[in-house]
Amino acid sequence: MNLNSSDFYDLESDLSNNELTIRDSIREFSTSELMPNINSWFHEGRFPDSIISEFGRLKTLGSTISGYGCPGLNYTTYGLIMKEIEHVDSGLRSFVSVQGALCMFPIFQFGTEEQKKKHLEPMSRGEIIGCFGLTEPDHGSNPAGMETQVRDDGDSFILNGHKKWLTNGTRAHIAIVWAKDEDEKIIGLIVDTNLKGIEKKEIKNKYSLRTSDSSEYIFQDCRVPKSQQLQVSGFKGPFSCLNLARFGISWGALGAASACFEEALQYSKKRIQFSKPLARFQLIQAKLSNMCTEITKGQLLSQSLALKLDNRSFRPDQISMAKMNNVSQALKISRESRDILGAVGITDDFHTMRHMCNLETVNTYEGTEDIHRLIIGQSITGKNAFV
Repeated sequence: MNLNSSDFYDLESDLSNNELTIRDSIREFSTSELMPNINSWFHEGRFPDSIISEFGRLKTLGSTISGYGCPGLNYTTYGLIMKEIEHVDSGLRSFVSVQGALCMFPIFQFGTEEQKKKHLEPMSRGEIIGCFGLTEPDHGSNPAGMETQVRDDGDSFILNGHKKWLTNGTRAHIAIVWAKDEDEKIIGLIVDTNLKGIEKKEIKNKYSLRTSDSSEYIFQDCRVPKSQQLQVSGFKGPFSCLNLARFGISWGALGAASACFEEALQYSKKRIQFSKPLARFQLIQAKLSNMCTEITKGQLLSQSLALKLDNRSFRPDQISMAKMNNVSQALKISRESRDILGAVGITDDFHTMRHMCNLETVNTYEGTEDIHRLIIGQSITGKNAFV
């Protein structure tokens, strides 16, 4: 067994040849093109636009969508893609996740045929970039409180409001924006980001997800054609997108966790203290054993969930459990890894500290750890703790 693969249960043997081929192509690209540059991108606080076309070439964008230039991959393959990219960096995975799950998916699922034909194929190639506007400055975990509004004005909607934490926002050509209409129903719009009445602001000075483009949008009497409305109303629209994104995060977090575990494991074999390698000490072995066990449990959780998504037999609360558990455990693993690395673990000679900083954000966005606990709690008790 190769412990560096973080695959204690040899789950790789359950993968098909096609799943392995795609996984290996992403791994090769990540190793050769992303890893050598990730620290400089992180320090500079920028997302590298040069890799977008490569993400498109590798069919990572909208990978579960069938037709319209998309490959229609199964959910296990989608998860493997997320895992390999986040093994390098959560911010890079966030670009792919938002483009596919939060922007392409709602167009595919709720868009008109005209909207699908216009957007999906160029989005799959990375020629059109999307962002997702649900969160607001005063409404994160409680999207029902959103204040962004649309007003009917003939063949257009007049959009007013403020959205925050839009990944890909400054470079996006379109934004999937969720707003309340005059009847207080939530509707979705495909908004061209060059329309008059949109102010974009990049969110800077971040300690986390520094390779991710985080933005806020302010809409002031922005006129959006009604032809850009998605054919869905209520929370079904945004929550359907978030379910797919959260599933991808559950796999991505395993990539970050594995990267930290592998780094700590290799260091512990080479670092000599008290005349023997750290790996010889019982406390170090206990930590490594716990890390490996939690990664294995997370893999079993996400791999089982992938099959449920392929069979359309999943429940949203099952996705909440995978997202909550895997990200929470990945964050703990990153901290244990940093502890094993000692002082050098805070330097960029190692990647653990960067993963740790990123996972603080991943643990918060698209449903905080505690929000997912309440979703699970409501499912198992039948009692709603949100109200």
